[in-house]
Amino acid sequence: MSTSSSEEVEGGDGGGGGGGGEFEGPSSRRRMMRSSNGVWPAPFVEALAFQVAADASLIVGRLAAAQALFNVFQVCSTWRAVSRSELLWQNLTRRIWNVGHLAHNTWREEYIYRHRTASNFRSRRCVYSNIHIPIDHNNNNNDGLSCRRLALSDHHLAAGFSDGAVHLFHLLSRLHLSTFYPHYRDRIGRFSSSVSGIILSDVCLVFATLDGDIHSTVIDVGITPLRRAHMGDVVNDGVLVDFTGSNQWWVGLYAGVPGRAFHIWNIETEELVFIGGTLTDPEAVIGWHLLTEMTDLIGRVRVTSHENAVACTSLRVIVFDLANQIVLGEQDFRRGITVASFDANNESTLITDSRGTASMRRVVDLEEICRFTIRGASQQRGRILGCVNGGYGVVFGGGVIRVWEIEHGGYLYSFRERIGECNALAADDSYVAACSPHGILHLWDFRAQ
Repeated sequence: MSTSSSEEVEGGDGGGGGGGGEFEGPSSRRRMMRSSNGVWPAPFVEALAFQVAADASLIVGRLAAAQALFNVFQVCSTWRAVSRSELLWQNLTRRIWNVGHLAHNTWREEYIYRHRTASNFRSRRCVYSNIHIPIDHNNNNNDGLSCRRLALSDHHLAAGFSDGAVHLFHLLSRLHLSTFYPHYRDRIGRFSSSVSGIILSDVCLVFATLDGDIHSTVIDVGITPLRRAHMGDVVNDGVLVDFTGSNQWWVGLYAGVPGRAFHIWNIETEELVFIGGTLTDPEAVIGWHLLTEMTDLIGRVRVTSHENAVACTSLRVIVFDLANQIVLGEQDFRRGITVASFDANNESTLITDSRGTASMRRVVDLEEICRFTIRGASQQRGRILGCVNGGYGVVFGGGVIRVWEIEHGGYLYSFRERIGECNALAADDSYVAACSPHGILHLWDFRAQ
């Protein structure tokens, strides 16, 4: 399915991301500089290789970095020797693929794996499978199979449902590992225990429910008993409509009580460090209805790689600094925002308006990077769902999942599989997951083999 490692990086498989153009090959001027100035120090060449690859990634696309590196390594044997530097590959993997942990034997292998996986994603080279959600015959809640949230990590998939259940699966084997239910207590409303957010790593699973409860369990050394990390106070705080986090913070988006839209916790101490914000004040009444009715999403919040958070309602987007709890920017959208299609990756956010125009915007200033149109969105029945990974936007509508590249907004393809209606959608750089109302998880695996 993929070429060899030497062809991929040193041979520069652009994968549609741009071999050629500005990075066609080593210029005669570069060769003259080599002959006239002698051998350049290895640290200088290493820094040059890093910058050339980073520029290619920024200007053309992430897949173009491999071709740019190949061109640098072709200058001479001394420059080619830099290709054996683990520090170079580590820095490149972090910069281009935003990966800071090593899952393979070397950073060079890690880079090659990420490149091939992204190339697979661009070319629709994937393996499709489906997983049936285990049915709890003791649960009389007819809404139990309404999936509210999906989350992916390197090795796990978690699905959260309206009855409070969170099902955990092992991605490689597709096996069901465990089902978690929030601790019992008196609740306000039929759907107060509905899952409103999941934070998943290969070490820990954390999930929240509409009533504000947050539960946590460790999953890397067996599965430990579920514990309640925070007990919600729905009367004073409102309804926890969305929940997300990072390695440093948990972030909750609330609706129902004015001036208390955002709650931020320190993940190490689980201490609540901030309450405030007015983003969801206009949705206060609708927020309370979530406890008793299955309504559309009224707000979403996402954390980026720079420890900023970006959040939206149907009319407004706000960006804020999690460490200093200050607003960095905000923007109103008069055409409306499809909240279920709002998502963010490391640097940018996907915003889809009510007419089906999607735009990628930089989180730091909300400046538009590119835009694309979700074909027939205004005529499609059912929900429009959207998510984004490091290089691609994935949108469900009308029973079809479509993919765009988000560097220039070009349409790539639609998935061959038609899944009918969809309640939840999630994507990372290796997988796309979707859940249908009949309790079937659909999984597309793009990992390089």
